[in-house]
Amino acid sequence: MEIQDKGLPIHRDAQLKIRPRIFLEGNFFVDLQPGSPSEPELESDSTVPATQTAAPVQIGEVLNALQSDTREDLQVFLREYSLALSGKGAAGFNESIPFWEPAYRDSAIASEATLGEEPDKDIQRVLRGQARTFGALAADEGALQRLVVNLNTTTGALAREDAALEASIPALRDTLKVALPSLASLNDALPTLRAFARDALPGVRSSDETLAAGVPFIEQLSALMGPNELRGAAAALRSQIPALVDLTEQSVPLLTEARALSACTNNVLVPFSEQRVPNPDEPENDNQETRRQFGRGFVGLSGESRLSDATNQFFHASLVFPGDQVRPGPPPDGGDTPPPHRPDVPCETQELPDLHAPGGPALSFPPIAPAASGRKPLSSTGANPRPREFVRTAGRLAETLDRVFERREGDR
Repeated sequence: MEIQDKGLPIHRDAQLKIRPRIFLEGNFFVDLQPGSPSEPELESDSTVPATQTAAPVQIGEVLNALQSDTREDLQVFLREYSLALSGKGAAGFNESIPFWEPAYRDSAIASEATLGEEPDKDIQRVLRGQARTFGALAADEGALQRLVVNLNTTTGALAREDAALEASIPALRDTLKVALPSLASLNDALPTLRAFARDALPGVRSSDETLAAGVPFIEQLSALMGPNELRGAAAALRSQIPALVDLTEQSVPLLTEARALSACTNNVLVPFSEQRVPNPDEPENDNQETRRQFGRGFVGLSGESRLSDATNQFFHASLVFPGDQVRPGPPPDGGDTPPPHRPDVPCETQELPDLHAPGGPALSFPPIAPAASGRKPLSSTGANPRPREFVRTAGRLAETLDRVFERREGDR
């Protein structure tokens, strides 16, 4: 077909239809729609695809379509329609008229529902979607032909099972009755689902990058669970855990004793060692910590001497000679009353000793009574008072050590 310059341009999506000029056919013409300006222009000797063309259906083609099988199907349809009217013909048709009102009403509701929530937009969207669908079908004529053939085969299979199909109609009716409430609930959930889908779109778009970044981690995690990694470690630990549990159970009493020892050390022994002993008689030795005063009684510690050979290993120390004053002094009853011994009270709650007891001249205190262990108190003769003071002080020290060792034996 030749087109003059005034009929140009013609674009690649041009549509061509053959139309008759009169009703009784004959005298045809080509209706050409040049296409969209956004599409490229067709060059000379170009061919328009058949999917963009159409031809009129002539009466002869209609008559050719009414072959014997088609006429038989039409007869079957009319016969079944007559049976639907109970064989009454026009009278049966008149009897069906009262049922038209609910049918038309329901059809009107269904037709109105097809308009969508936005009639000025939803119909256009449906039409655009249908146009894309039909365009995709028309683009592949072979696939469309196969679709028609397969549809014919499916319809024929259903027709051969007309009895089973007839029996399934009541079940379909019951299914629709049950499905209507579910569809209503689904319809109510659609707005929320639509909003969720809209909010989820950014996350879905970024999921590819997230999954790609997570694949190496998943591979490493899978390898970590292998027999050479955590699975092997778990197998090795499984054989050792019972012994570890037994050790833990047996360690509870030891830890209990360790806790009591730590509490006694923190609450009693350490505070006692940090107490200060008042000694107003000697200002240079006044208000000194107990832990420092203990060592000052053994003057040999500051210059200890050791003899080391193949037969001995000795440590030599000597006590300081006591002075004229004793502080703190023993109890006023002569030292017969020992400190309170409470083995039923935990060490951590014992009261600290009071180091602010009064003192005075060593000779003013009575001698120490014999110890419960039967040891005789030390004695001294002569007129020199210092040996007597030394003996008296040494006796008090021995008595105190006896009480300490006795208390330890009781605690054990």
